[in-house]
Amino acid sequence: MTAPHSPLRGVLVAFAAYAVFAFSDASIKILHGSIPAYQVAFIGALFGTAVLPFIKGKDDTWLDMVRSSNRPLWLLRFVCGAVGAIASIITFTKLPMAEAFCLLFLLPSFVTILSVIFLKEDVRWQRWAAVIVGFLGVLVVLRPGFRELSVGHLAAAIGGLAAAISIVVLRKMGPAEKRLSLYGAALLGTLIVSGILMVSQVTMPTPSQWFFLASYGLLGAAGNVMLMTAARMAPANLVAPPQYSQMLWAIAFGYLIFDDTIDLPMAGGILLIICSGLLTLARERKRGTPLPTSVVSTDSQAPLATTKQAASAD
Repeated sequence: MTAPHSPLRGVLVAFAAYAVFAFSDASIKILHGSIPAYQVAFIGALFGTAVLPFIKGKDDTWLDMVRSSNRPLWLLRFVCGAVGAIASIITFTKLPMAEAFCLLFLLPSFVTILSVIFLKEDVRWQRWAAVIVGFLGVLVVLRPGFRELSVGHLAAAIGGLAAAISIVVLRKMGPAEKRLSLYGAALLGTLIVSGILMVSQVTMPTPSQWFFLASYGLLGAAGNVMLMTAARMAPANLVAPPQYSQMLWAIAFGYLIFDDTIDLPMAGGILLIICSGLLTLARERKRGTPLPTSVVSTDSQAPLATTKQAASAD
């Protein structure tokens, strides 16, 4: 069943979806690293399977999750799904929420660079300017040499790069690959890699921890369904920009729940990175890029929700 085409409603649903993703990410931080990141990723992916009935098309079979027209790229998305999920969980565990989002919002810059290298895209000076602005923003936020960097910062870089590779793979495979296969690659990657890592150590969650683990997984799944709905109502280039509203949620959660603070340099860096992302979105809208720009969340599946495949699903 197709949602009625209404750009305004689609944008509003997108804002709601990104709010849901922000609550999902906050659920991770509330755990304070009491459960290993790979176990959080595994349990979150298990709860995340709730979205599969919404992904599966009428003519799909469940075996399509592991079928592919390009096995090497499918396997690359498999690996990046696991690496991105675990790294993003570490990022939100170790860093203030606003800083975590700030670094992960470098994703459009990574996608631009990788698209030039692997997709041979023609990137002109406007997009390169956006990339430079984004990296300047990161330097302002991190202030290397003036503050201590942590494993959370490294995890943010790894998570952002893994998600960018996954998006470039999505752009390459998207037109010819079934949505269930694309989704299945990252989901199965997270389940299998995290499951293997769990063999050496498993922490039994308390009832309250189970609540936040379920919140992380189910809210991530709900956010994806909402983004699919938004993509049916409005073009992807209108659905993507509201992702930056997550920064407002991050600042609010940090102030109200986690006692985080934002100093003036960090605020300036955040503005530079957001400007960089919005400039990239504007250029890709003008160029008519056929597949979606990045969507930031610990759920690396979110970009898939705004593909044309998702928008045209029954």
